[in-house]
Amino acid sequence: MESEAREAGVNTGHGNEFHSRFWCSSEPYLITIGNGCQIAKDVKIFTHGGAKAARHISPRFDCFGKVAIGDNVYIGSNALIMPGVTIGNNVLVAAGSVVCNSVPDGTVIGGNPARIICTVEEYYRRNLPFNTDTKGLGTEEKKAVLLSLPEEKFIKKKSLQIQ
Repeated sequence: MESEAREAGVNTGHGNEFHSRFWCSSEPYLITIGNGCQIAKDVKIFTHGGAKAARHISPRFDCFGKVAIGDNVYIGSNALIMPGVTIGNNVLVAAGSVVCNSVPDGTVIGGNPARIICTVEEYYRRNLPFNTDTKGLGTEEKKAVLLSLPEEKFIKKKSLQIQ
């Protein structure tokens, strides 16, 4: 879908993986994406919005914000990127995040509104015990590896506690 994004007017680098049409604006040419990025399913990038509410004051009122995404960025499913946001290099945007502010290099962000959770290096260290080294394997080979792993090799989330 990278070529489809370019044809629509999105400014993209190379080596990207786009798993959906994310340019839900009529101004895809205001979106720039670097190299080596992955944009998951149902991500939406906005370059405008809300101006209609002020058109009773000024009928031709319109405002826009460019969106810039750096190199080696992962944006999880259902994330929303708002107008005027710049996402730095080597950033992980958690699924479902609403990104209303620009994001510095090397960070993991998530939530609504998105906030910094940790650095990418810290994310790596936390998840190193769960590394399966399966990237690049075929479907069946990966399935065989994953089904043979002991339980401690899988991420498990803590239970929520009543406050």
